[in-house]
Amino acid sequence: MKLERKLIKPEDNDMISVKVKGDWEKTTNWLDKIISRHNFKVMEKYGREGVAALSAATPVDTGLTASSWDYRIDQTDTSISLVFVNNNKTKTNIPIAILLQYGHGNGRGGYVQGRDFINPAVQPVFDKLVEDLWKEVIVQ
Repeated sequence: MKLERKLIKPEDNDMISVKVKGDWEKTTNWLDKIISRHNFKVMEKYGREGVAALSAATPVDTGLTASSWDYRIDQTDTSISLVFVNNNKTKTNIPIAILLQYGHGNGRGGYVQGRDFINPAVQPVFDKLVEDLWKEVIVQ
């Protein structure tokens, strides 16, 4: 990539102009290779670990919410995402894990305080995931 600099004198509105010739093709090709080479093993490993951590941390009444955790891996052309979901829902389709996390009305005029159990459960999993993915990127 060739960098050209053209400095404009201060009396010409104090502007500095930089003109760059080239593109990011090598960088984007390298990043595309990392994404396409990735066979989801790392994401699957941490998906399973996250489900186990969330299941263990979920407050238990019947155990249905704790046993309803799952994960999915979403991939676009430019990203891979690990998404945790809980399939136990109320009759009105509200995820019970969200009600436990953030709190909810009890139907009798009272309020049940939420309890942050999701973030502490998944943070160590995400920390290890980032570490493993970073190793993959710098080894390339």
